[in-house]
Amino acid sequence: MFSFLKKKKEPGLQDMVLYAPVSGEAVELGQVPDQVFASKMMGEGVAFEFSGQTIAAPCDAEVTLIANTLHAVGLLADNGAEILIHIGLDTTELNGEGFEARVSVGQRVKRGDRLITFDRSFIEGKGYSLITPMVITNSSDFSVEVLKTAATFEEAQSPIIKLG
Repeated sequence: MFSFLKKKKEPGLQDMVLYAPVSGEAVELGQVPDQVFASKMMGEGVAFEFSGQTIAAPCDAEVTLIANTLHAVGLLADNGAEILIHIGLDTTELNGEGFEARVSVGQRVKRGDRLITFDRSFIEGKGYSLITPMVITNSSDFSVEVLKTAATFEEAQSPIIKLG
């Protein structure tokens, strides 16, 4: 409805590849033990099981959100994609303890820039899962192709999602 109000994009501008924000294994969203992500209510995407303690930018973008509990970061990609990276499940309950933002809202980042670091042993010691969904919250504006899951990815080096 009201599609004429939408800003027209240059042909080909929507085409973009997002890279893994962590080194680890990609998991289908449907396998995430959180119904909000598993049902794709937040958008299309993929989740990650990994062993590191940093989240990197999956593309060149502007930081649009750092949750006050530091467990999530939002990005606006150059093609208009709105990306949410949610570190762990129910980690909002930690009220930011164990997390440190490396960027601020409004900052431009390049693929691979560190966004958030965290203390894995502290968070897991409190009983929280660190499975990390990355979703395109405006995925209805794009064709979203998860390139593969059940595969190992390198942080900021391995393509994981193609947007068209």
